[in-house]
Parts: sequence; structure tokens; C-alpha cells
Amino acid sequence: MAKKKRSKNDLAAKISEKLRVTEGFELSKLATDATPGFKGKKADAEKVMADQRAEIDDLQERLYANGRDGDGPSILLVVQGMDTSGKGGIMRHVVGSVDPQGISLHAFKAPTAEEKRRPFLWRIRQQLPKPGMIGVFDRSHYEDVLIVRVHNLVPPTTWRRRYGQINAFEQSVTDAGTHVVKVMLHISSDEQRARLSERLARPDKYWKYNPGDVTEREFWDGYLEAYQAVLDRTSTDEAPWYVVPADRKWYARLAVQQILLNELRSLQLDWPPADFDVKAEQKRVAAT
Repeated sequence: MAKKKRSKNDLAAKISEKLRVTEGFELSKLATDATPGFKGKKADAEKVMADQRAEIDDLQERLYANGRDGDGPSILLVVQGMDTSGKGGIMRHVVGSVDPQGISLHAFKAPTAEEKRRPFLWRIRQQLPKPGMIGVFDRSHYEDVLIVRVHNLVPPTTWRRRYGQINAFEQSVTDAGTHVVKVMLHISSDEQRARLSERLARPDKYWKYNPGDVTEREFWDGYLEAYQAVLDRTSTDEAPWYVVPADRKWYARLAVQQILLNELRSLQLDWPPADFDVKAEQKRVAAT
């Protein structure tokens, strides 16, 4: 695989390093309106995103090409966050900017009756990306240690056991060739209130408003505690968490793009070699 030297000012590496969860990380101490690793403004971020789409397209196509034979690596991008944290914007502006044929996107809702009868990771396994694909989870198996904990939907002994089950599951996924990247979009309570208020003030946003989101605000502290436990217990070398300050939507989108770009670069993929005689095929084409 061809190695490419990176500049000391490599934005993707810098943002990824700044946002990666390390031992001792405290969610409550991260400013939700900060822009770690980036000193520019909104217009600067939008330009960076536009300028780097060509590289992402190239790297994604290399990934896809290397998986055509049913082998090769894949990427799983897990996106979590409080209601209104900007998951939809990430799907449109980051995931939506790459070639759709190389993306498998799944938005996990409340489990169905059938899914409830099975182990909690069963439905997750069904949606894992195949070789060559970038899989994206809008919410994920982490709901089973977040909402179920906050709302006491299962006994504490059950959700406590799930941290270890998740780590073992993600280890098996990485061992099979899937690179797991987990992102938490972190907003403040005030910013969430403002976004909910905007949805009520604009008829074109009514469809995004869910009265249940206001009810969930009553459990804000419980969710922060649950997220802190997730970060403490499940951010590993093989499947790290990145916490993205998300009060500034433009920064959150830039950050997730750069984290994805950094992961794609780390694969160091060449184009797969031809499995046929190139010169012979050139002659055949020329003769037609």
C-alpha cells in the first residue's frame, strides 16, 4: 500500500486528535460552542469541506474498488447525540456528499416486537457494512445503554452487562476488517432549546418537531451521565469515540468530515491490480 506523508498542519489529523476521547475525558468540561483544531469561521469551514470532497471521493472509490471481490476493509461511522444535535445535517452535508453507491445508511428507531425478542445486538449485526462500503448508523446499539438506562427500560444489571458485550462485539467487527469510528454530537441545553423554538417558529420546520423531545429535556442530566459512562467504558483503541462540539452546526459538519477523511487516509489503499492481461485486453478492444 502506498504511504503518503502528511503535513504537520494536516487538518483532518489535527481535528481527529483533538476530539478523540482519551482516558480522563470529562464531557461536562467540553465547551459545546468550541471549534477544536480549527481557527476559521463558517465560510472558511464550508470552503475546506468543498475543497476536500475530491479527495474523499477518490479515497471512497478506492475503498469500494478494493471490496468488489467480497474482501477488503470497510468503515462503520456511528453517529449519536441528543435530540436536535445535528445528526440529520451530518447525513445531508457529510454522508450525502459522497458517492451513494458506496454508502449503506441505517437509522435505528425503537426496536420492533421481533427485535425485542432477540439479543439487542442482533439488529445491529444485520446492518454492518460489507467490504468496500462506508456504513453509517444514525443512532445505534448505544441506545441500549442510553435511553434504556435513563428510562429504566431494563434492569441495571442488564444495561451494565452490555458495555462489555458492546466492546466484544466491536472487537469482533474490527477483527473482521471493519474500521469503527464513533461520533457523539455534543450540544448544550440552551442550544437545544433554541433549535426546538426555531422549529416551532417556522412552518417549514414543523415536520421536524417532536413534542417528545421536550419531555426528554427533563432527563438531560441523566443522559449526560449515561453518555459519560459510554465514553468511559467503550472508547477503545480499536473503536474510539470522538466528541464533537455541536452548537455550531458548521463546525460539527466540518469535524465529522475530517474525522471520516482521516480514517479513509489511514487505510492507505492502492487501486486493486487487474485480474486479467491488460495488454491482451487492449488489443481486443482495439480490434473491435
